[in-house]
Amino acid sequence: MSQSPQTPPQSPLPSAPVTAGSATTVAHRFCTAPLMDWSDRHCRYFWRQFSKHALLYTEMVTTGAILFGDQQSHLDFNVEEQPVALQLGGSDPADLARCARIAEQWGYSEVNLNCGCPSDRVKKGRFGACLMAEPDLVAECLGAMQSAVSIPVTVKHRIGIDDMEDYPGLSRFVEAQAGAGITTFIVHARKAWLNGLSPKENREVPPLKYDMVYQLKRDFPELEIVLNGGINSLEECREHLQQLDGVMLGRAAYQTPGLLADVDAALFNGEPGPTPAEAVHNMLPYIERELSRGQRLNHITRHMMGLFQGVPGARRFRRYLSENAHMAGAGPEVLEDALALVTQAA
Repeated sequence: MSQSPQTPPQSPLPSAPVTAGSATTVAHRFCTAPLMDWSDRHCRYFWRQFSKHALLYTEMVTTGAILFGDQQSHLDFNVEEQPVALQLGGSDPADLARCARIAEQWGYSEVNLNCGCPSDRVKKGRFGACLMAEPDLVAECLGAMQSAVSIPVTVKHRIGIDDMEDYPGLSRFVEAQAGAGITTFIVHARKAWLNGLSPKENREVPPLKYDMVYQLKRDFPELEIVLNGGINSLEECREHLQQLDGVMLGRAAYQTPGLLADVDAALFNGEPGPTPAEAVHNMLPYIERELSRGQRLNHITRHMMGLFQGVPGARRFRRYLSENAHMAGAGPEVLEDALALVTQAA
């Protein structure tokens, strides 16, 4: 059920945060990325059907939205999503500390600072990737957040921005944050060009430089280094994990969510996840619950479009949901009918 600060969630999942004294630890071996307009609570609940151990990240939420907006709409999540981390966008240490405290009260397992988003709107707000040019300010922000909470505080960033020196600039940025007590760094292995490239182009045009992230781990072996960017399969995950502490998948997880079913078995020595058809059936009680609370079916099923990617009938599945899930009164039977089109084609 959706949670509020008055009723912080307690997760029944085996991979829930483990508290030791006043410190809380979460595993970053496999994470799903913060995806604006995509990784909302419905998406994360769907992803959780496939893996008990993946660490799920929210969309980026700005400090202003939390401090002056509708906290419930921005922060509510389902208890079944745990472990789940809140990603914040902002650059004011006091505001970030307040929001980190709210995140802890709300029940999040971790709070993460966005230093990687390259959009113009984010840059004008003085947060996201542009903060890589101000490592001392970022360290002040992260230090303030850490002082406010007992849950982990982490940072997600690029390997650089614009004309920033390549590895020396990245190393100085990481060293500054480590000096503030940060131990977990999620590194998108592309530079962000804040002048000249759109956010979409910044996800595709700058070359991936995994070697720079590998070098970070060699130079800072005491830090937890998690790789993000361009990872499309669990085979690639295993290769990167030979040199790094964790991997984070974004678009691959969203566009082909079925691959998440193999995460626990492949990376955690756990049990295989459900088949796509089983995942659909597992979602039906959740859908009924959410519809009874006023949610619309398409707000949930839009995250399931890639479920049968590469399977006969996948196109009919997507088309049926696209044409019917948005209609007034659409219920779980729409999803069941879409599933039947796939099973008939098999």
